[in-house]
Amino acid sequence: MSLLGIDIGISGCKAVAFDLEGRPLSQAYREYRLYQPQPGWMELEPAEVWAAVRDAICQVTASCGDPVRSLAISTHGESVVPVDAAGRSLYRFITAIDTRAAEQARRWEEQPGRERVFAVTGMPLHPMYTANKLMWLREFDPATFHAAHRFLCMADFLYAQLGLPPAMSHSLASRTMLQDVHTLGWSAEMMAYAGLQPTQFSPALPSATVLGEVPSQVAEDLGLAPGALGVIGGHDQCCGALGIGGIREGIVMDSTGTVECVAAAMPRLVLDRRLLDGNLPVEPHTAPGMYIVLGWSSVGGALLRWYRDTFAAEERIEAARMGRDAYDIILSQAAAGPSPVLILPHFVGSGTPWLDPASKGAILGLDLSTTRGQIIKGILDSVTYEIKLSIDTMEAAGIAVQELRAMGGGARSSLWLQTKADIIGKPVRAMDVAEAPCLGCAILAGVALGEYASIPEAVAQMVRINRTYEPDLVLHACYAEKAALYKEIYPTLAPLNHRM
Repeated sequence: MSLLGIDIGISGCKAVAFDLEGRPLSQAYREYRLYQPQPGWMELEPAEVWAAVRDAICQVTASCGDPVRSLAISTHGESVVPVDAAGRSLYRFITAIDTRAAEQARRWEEQPGRERVFAVTGMPLHPMYTANKLMWLREFDPATFHAAHRFLCMADFLYAQLGLPPAMSHSLASRTMLQDVHTLGWSAEMMAYAGLQPTQFSPALPSATVLGEVPSQVAEDLGLAPGALGVIGGHDQCCGALGIGGIREGIVMDSTGTVECVAAAMPRLVLDRRLLDGNLPVEPHTAPGMYIVLGWSSVGGALLRWYRDTFAAEERIEAARMGRDAYDIILSQAAAGPSPVLILPHFVGSGTPWLDPASKGAILGLDLSTTRGQIIKGILDSVTYEIKLSIDTMEAAGIAVQELRAMGGGARSSLWLQTKADIIGKPVRAMDVAEAPCLGCAILAGVALGEYASIPEAVAQMVRINRTYEPDLVLHACYAEKAALYKEIYPTLAPLNHRM
């Protein structure tokens, strides 16, 4: 018997089957096209997403060896598609990274105001939230808006494709900016401001809730065991936090993929003003009774990929010739210690604490002696400096940060993990399984199936740490000066950035 975790990203999806000990048995990845019909518009075709998910599931079940008895889904938040009464999509998904609703987001500043929105929903204002996207749709495509029977986010859309009742987790409902983070129900106040109704959305349910058995024909087509359960998963960051064992105070997930995100587990709801000032959203965890606070850099691995594709043609050729990963060759060239090069990593706008979609990137501190290795190390350093700002804000708000647990592609780099430990001054632990959101979903699927008595029991059984990086206190002191200088870069450059 196996448990299936499915993780839906912006550009592709992953499916991983695990045994009851948390060991991966089979996995698959499929990409889909991201459409950009206008500047700032980022869309996904619903049928293409489902086709990719279906193919990934089929590949896993065909090679797994153990029948899949239960599955759960992790997705990015905010993306939304209008559907008719028969469940047919009327538009493409307007995705999480789509910024067309900037004007709609700005109006919330005036009424009810960012303080009130944060106090009710735990969300800082930003164009990404589902409420803003639907306000835009009503204004600029009223025919589609009014033809919609319901608006589905990514998770409830996929459950419907599986033949299950469409529903989403509390953690994903929070990403609409329409959920009351205190009661976990839809907020009548926020719905009224957005001009929306709860009946236009799927139910929001606790993670690990059983939606039902996947219909027999669908299960057969996908290679699932007869009677396989469909289970509520959660927001990808919350599922990732569960997959690294983040179910007690002080444990912080550090995910380095295309973007870098940190997620701190909290045993109680904290809505400190400093979190709002730092634009750090607070949402329900996938673990019952807990909450998550998020911080992120808008690039992580994406900035290293930009360097690879723009400046590392020789390394790519060498990697292909030797059968190596080009990133391994690039990182082997990185300079030691704190780089004299400081980078403002806002190549797709900024993440937290500024949350400024108009900010641009910058490379500072160059002279004729600057080496490629210093620029490479500057990338690692600067992304970590930005993450440190969010962690500092969390700690100032009284949220414990005792250790970071790393997942994603960046967790394969010992250099990057040691750099994080040295800059942040906390132990960084690399996890045994890189695909933590899928493992988090498998944990929820196993608990729902009754294989574990509780989420803590499942975590104890399935989550393992591979290696630990302790901070070098001497290097931490060396990095501190650079980190303080980095903090001044954005406020200094912002006026110029907004004119470019």
